[in-house]
Amino acid sequence: MAQQTVGGVNVDQEQVEFGRKLFAGNCQFFAGSTKLDNLPPPTLPEIAFAGRSNVGKSSLINALTGQTALARTSRTPGRTQQLNFFNLGDRMALVDMPGYGYARASKDRIKDWTTLMHDYLKGRVTLHRLCLLIDARHGIKESDETLMTELDQAAVVYQIVLTKADKVSKSSLSEFSKTFDAMRKKHPAGHPDIIATSARKNVGIQELRASLAALAAPQQFI
Repeated sequence: MAQQTVGGVNVDQEQVEFGRKLFAGNCQFFAGSTKLDNLPPPTLPEIAFAGRSNVGKSSLINALTGQTALARTSRTPGRTQQLNFFNLGDRMALVDMPGYGYARASKDRIKDWTTLMHDYLKGRVTLHRLCLLIDARHGIKESDETLMTELDQAAVVYQIVLTKADKVSKSSLSEFSKTFDAMRKKHPAGHPDIIATSARKNVGIQELRASLAALAAPQQFI
């Protein structure tokens, strides 16, 4: 299987087509959880999306599914305050998580959803991958690296997905790739491929679809 990196797009076309068909299918919200004891039953493979507040999680989910309002987007940090689950064609579930970092909410409320997020990430048996979204303009922040270290310790696979890549130069994206390569020894649970995306410009969307769709049919792409 060809590799997808920031420096150049080169993915298997069969996998791209499988991803296109999967994400073009029916996708609907089916559960919102504020506590571990009201999570939906762990049946479908789950792909979670996490990142700092306003990194573009909801916009990316909407772009992946070709919908404009599946996941709620807002300019207000902290609008997503629960784990939102979306059923993608009965093949997998997409999970929109609360952002971390600055949010317009009470300290107690932020603490509650942050604890929920971390407990879910470290204990959900059906979580197949976490997409860790990083704003391409700002790079990896201390809060991102703290989460990465926790995921390494819990052996939870995460893949860095750069957002808003249309707002930076190709040389900046290449430099980020080199920086992450240097960090990789410290983060063994990190997926080797970085995908640069722009929900606004539809950049990197088909590559991310292909990467995630393979988790719904792993035997097909061995």
